[in-house]
Amino acid sequence: MVDKVERPGEELYSPALKIGELLTEEFKKDPTFYFFSPDETTSNKFDQIFEVEKRAWGDLIQKTWDLPEADDGRIIEMLSENVLFSVMTGHLMNGEKAMMGSYEAFYPIITAQLLQQMKFIKQSKRVDWRKPMPAINLLSTSTCWRQDHNGFTHQSPALISTLLSVPSNLANCIFPIDDMAAEETYRFMIDAENAVNLTTFDKNPRPRYIDSHHANFEFVNGGASIYQFISDENPDYVFAACGDIVAHETIEAIKILKADLPEIKIRFVYINSLSYRGIGTTRNKLTKEKFIELFTPDKPILANFHGYPETLENILENYTERRRLRVHGFNEEGSTTTPFEMLRKNAASRYDIAIDIAKVEKRSDLALKYEAILEQNHLHAIQYGTDLIK
Repeated sequence: MVDKVERPGEELYSPALKIGELLTEEFKKDPTFYFFSPDETTSNKFDQIFEVEKRAWGDLIQKTWDLPEADDGRIIEMLSENVLFSVMTGHLMNGEKAMMGSYEAFYPIITAQLLQQMKFIKQSKRVDWRKPMPAINLLSTSTCWRQDHNGFTHQSPALISTLLSVPSNLANCIFPIDDMAAEETYRFMIDAENAVNLTTFDKNPRPRYIDSHHANFEFVNGGASIYQFISDENPDYVFAACGDIVAHETIEAIKILKADLPEIKIRFVYINSLSYRGIGTTRNKLTKEKFIELFTPDKPILANFHGYPETLENILENYTERRRLRVHGFNEEGSTTTPFEMLRKNAASRYDIAIDIAKVEKRSDLALKYEAILEQNHLHAIQYGTDLIK
């Protein structure tokens, strides 16, 4: 637990390593806990679990590069998301907890199975003798924004949109902003029942913005909170983000605008979780009254989303009028390219956000300045394979 963050955003910690640490503790205390992964446990940075548990392995031949293996190992790796999910749900229906980790782009492979399992959960809740089933917990990393060497084939946040569209209201899509939020999210997931929890985060070190208390507050407060360290009172604009990488870009955009347009006031709201037609989880959705408190009754809202922009826009429309909204996100533009170039290609970078405000403020000089910076980074990335902007 971290009680206070002295310099928000200045120190880097890995959410994936934090999750790996918590999974390790789970293996120690729960002899029935299993982890499922299509051979991506190590690449997704969860490999601390190999310190306490072995991979299930039936072959007598072991190679020197293989990690610890045993017939009774509780780490199940197989390059078939469909088989893994089927075995995991059988384990869960027996009342025993499990989690699955995979690349974000490959989770849509199990979409039909997930939807069928959600139908089972819905029906089972009507049967008195059925005990609640531990939640289907999916850890989604190696995301669309950070596939630097794999490219367009590995860039798809589609499962988020699918789960948020299902009226049974059994799915939570959670986006921890940093390692502290990831720790709180893990606790939410491991204790949940009769639900699907899809948690999406970058596997690389990310800036730490909040302490443990704030991370807990985001869950109990309806899935969203104001980040005071970067926010002004009585804002002219409300900036929002949902997703760790796009949150960083949004915060950096605020810094740019405060330097170039010091007269405008901006509030930053982070959205930690989404569920059917709402901000927050199925247990605790943000009310319209709380939304007004966070987002004001009438100020323009500029949002940046990890997934497809329309997905978040449709949810925000349940709280306010569309005319207030401008939502950035993944526009299905991808390539094998640098991290900042992925953001530029999808108009989700800090400078794309700053351009929006420069245009509203009728500062064409600033808009041209920001566009030139984006073009400069683009040309540099093509020539050198690296970003000027970090």
